[in-house]
Amino acid sequence: MQSDTKTNLLRLVIVTAIVMCGCVLLSASAMAQCVMCKASLPSNSLFARNLNIGVLVLLVPPVSMFCTIFILAIRHRKSGELQNRER
Repeated sequence: MQSDTKTNLLRLVIVTAIVMCGCVLLSASAMAQCVMCKASLPSNSLFARNLNIGVLVLLVPPVSMFCTIFILAIRHRKSGELQNRER
């Protein structure tokens, strides 16, 4: 039973890592800017790149909070199933 839980957690971590790598690799299209940002930026491509990286950095905390809540919900659901089976 313990190894099954570890296997499921390992599988979840691997799938999450694959999805994250895919998002990073496909982020070139996500680097597109809205019209307002593009108009306000000078033609300096380095500044635009840094702005895009800053936006991605600001995206990390909400995504990590969502993933944490999601993992806790799955663990809680699984522990509830185990308690119901024991009864």
